[in-house]
Amino acid sequence: MLNTTYEILDEILVRAGTSSTTATGGLYTDTILKSWVTTAHRWAASYKKWTFTEGRVSTTYVQEESGYPEGWRPDSIRYLTVGDKRFSKVAFEDYQRYKENSPNGQDRIFSDYGLTYYINPTASLSGTVVLYGQYTPAALDMTDNTALTVFSGREEDCNAAIVEEVLSYAKKREKKLDESAIHHKNATDLLEAVWKRLTDEQFGYHMKDRGMFEYIDVLAGGDFSDPIHRDRWY
Repeated sequence: MLNTTYEILDEILVRAGTSSTTATGGLYTDTILKSWVTTAHRWAASYKKWTFTEGRVSTTYVQEESGYPEGWRPDSIRYLTVGDKRFSKVAFEDYQRYKENSPNGQDRIFSDYGLTYYINPTASLSGTVVLYGQYTPAALDMTDNTALTVFSGREEDCNAAIVEEVLSYAKKREKKLDESAIHHKNATDLLEAVWKRLTDEQFGYHMKDRGMFEYIDVLAGGDFSDPIHRDRWY
């Protein structure tokens, strides 16, 4: 099993062909290996927009501009509600144009820029703001042998990828660049295989009561919910 930091470190030593860091002649110490595991974990966790790093945060609405939740990745808020109302995400430039052209507009829209998100303040806001997005996992606590990665108990192959990535660092330190490249490729192949399994499972998601596009009233401008009108030619 590859779940805890201890099991990951032990697997690295086994694959490196040694039983302890003392047998490496100081080439990589405990401190070096633990630093590499932390780096490889951060790399693997940010390699894809994993379901393992999806987050949900609730907060009280205070003002139009608010900072992203601590540790969340920039531009990663995908879904936002205020009270029981869903707000649609628009490009930051479009949001600013809307505010300029419709200063009292009540469209339920939001946007973000860097690590700040913006909610249209004239949209009759009431209730708790709930954000759904992607966060960056905290650094592993390498002083705790039982500490778990973000993948532990879910996808052991991703922890195996961490092992392979650390071995690529070790081989690079040994000036064995070809072997380092092979281990790095093994790591990315493992992560890609997990990603494919996850995306293949998403075929079961179906859209409910919505299409790919919104209907547009070409003559009058704007969108409308019911495209069928009696006694009208458009």
